[in-house]
Parts: sequence; structure tokens; C-alpha cells
Amino acid sequence: MLKVGLTGGIGAGKSEVSRLLASYGAVLIDADRIAREVVERGTPGLRAVVEAFGPEVLAADGSLDRPRLGAVVFADPDRLAVLNGIVHPLVGARSAELEAAADADSVVVHDVPLLTENGLAPLYDLVVVVDASPETQLDRLVRLRGMTEEDARARMAAQSTREKRLETADIVIDNDGPIEALEPQVRTVWEDLARRAAASDA
Repeated sequence: MLKVGLTGGIGAGKSEVSRLLASYGAVLIDADRIAREVVERGTPGLRAVVEAFGPEVLAADGSLDRPRLGAVVFADPDRLAVLNGIVHPLVGARSAELEAAADADSVVVHDVPLLTENGLAPLYDLVVVVDASPETQLDRLVRLRGMTEEDARARMAAQSTREKRLETADIVIDNDGPIEALEPQVRTVWEDLARRAAASDA
């Protein structure tokens, strides 16, 4: 098994890279998806979030109001740390369960947005960073996701710097250009990862 940590700043295109890798045969463990699951209605995670932030972070149906919670935590590093302290251990435990269920010869890709911020690189055999310039990130967040520039900048500022992310990288995928330039890069990276996995299993 080859354990790969995949990360990148918001708007860098990490989700598209993870989708491509999964289509080639990687076992994808998506930390963002798991983070949503562990705070669904009725979970201990959601109860802990409400205890920490109050019932105003709930929507009318009792589910988590993500935009409202996001507006609170992305403007306040201390509040963000509280949220991370609740969610990250739950995500880590579920990720470990999914990894343990994968075949021995798998390439297991952990899609982890905050890999650099949380010092998680040592957990993986390799770290792949999807890189784009801050200008490109901002443009995508405003133009494609409909964020205000202020909200986009706040979310970018809450993450690691581009330089720190690149320091953790064993492999860098440049996604500053058009989508057509991305797939050939990801295919080449996948072929490399598959070879490494086969060698480690031999």
C-alpha cells in the first residue's frame, strides 16, 4: 500500500485532481467529505459543535448551517482552532478505518485540505501538492464559486501560505493554467504512484 497525502490551497483545483486519481484507480479518502459526515444530524460531532458555538449555528431543520459557522470561524483564528479540535480527531479516526479496509496493493490517496497546517505530512509515504498562484485561487473562488472577494481572501488567509505547502511537497502538480493542461500531469503522477505501490508490495 502506498499512502499519499494530497493537498492544495482553496481554489487550487485539488478536488479535480482527486477525482482524476480516483478515476484511474486510487482509493480516495476525502477528509472534507468525512468532515461533513461526522457533524451530520444526530452525531456526537454535531452536538459538540453546538455546545461550543451555540444553537445559532443550526439550520431550521437541525442540521449544521455551514455558511453561518464558516462566517464565524474564518474571521477568528481562535474559533477556527476550537472547531478543528472537535472535527479533526473524528475525521482522523474515520480515515484510519477506511485506509485499513483498502487492499494491500492500493494507492490510497488522502485528500486533506489542511495537511500542511496540521503538520500531517509524516503520516504519508508521499505528499502531492496541487499548486496555483494566489491570484488564480482568488479568481476561481469569486468567479466559479460565487464568493465575495472579502470571503475568498479570508478563507485563503486561514490556510497555510503557498510557500509552506510547497515545502511539504514530494510531487507538485501545477494547476495555474487551463483544465486541459491538468489531466496529462495527473496521469503521469498516477503512473508514478502505481509503480511505487507495486514496488512496495513486492
